[in-house]
Amino acid sequence: MNEHDLSDLRAEFDKFVSDKCSLNPEEGMQQDRDVGDKEDEEPVPQFVDALTSRLLAPAHSGVYLSRLDIKRIAEAIDESIPIKERVKMVKSLFRHTTKKDYLRDAFAEIDKHIHGRILIYKELSEAFPASKSVFDGHIAKAEKTMRMFSTIIEDFEEIEPTSDPMFV
Repeated sequence: MNEHDLSDLRAEFDKFVSDKCSLNPEEGMQQDRDVGDKEDEEPVPQFVDALTSRLLAPAHSGVYLSRLDIKRIAEAIDESIPIKERVKMVKSLFRHTTKKDYLRDAFAEIDKHIHGRILIYKELSEAFPASKSVFDGHIAKAEKTMRMFSTIIEDFEEIEPTSDPMFV
């Protein structure tokens, strides 16, 4: 192997490390792709904060929804959201919600994911009978979370676009 080839490779690697993996905090802020999006600072409907605190905490909802799960939910309802922190992903999923149909579709997809977790819990509780009480508790929390979705849909007031933006 030629030493010249190795030195070129080493120089390219050092450049990559200095550009992308800086330990300098000021440069790190510029490299962090989760920080600084203007869209993350936009207001969200009132129910979203309660939904994220309830849905994303397995202690409350009985299930864990990963970033990939949230991304799949968004894709299933023809939304495109970037993979970020889970809270930011849920907020961007519901940020521009104006119709109950959108909420129904989104919650139906979330229900599918939760039902999948419930099926896993049931299989595990059959395979390990000593842990059945633990899984039953998770299943009860998951079903309670799904009932919360119908309450949100019922309480949601649709927003119709108007010619006067200050009319709301």
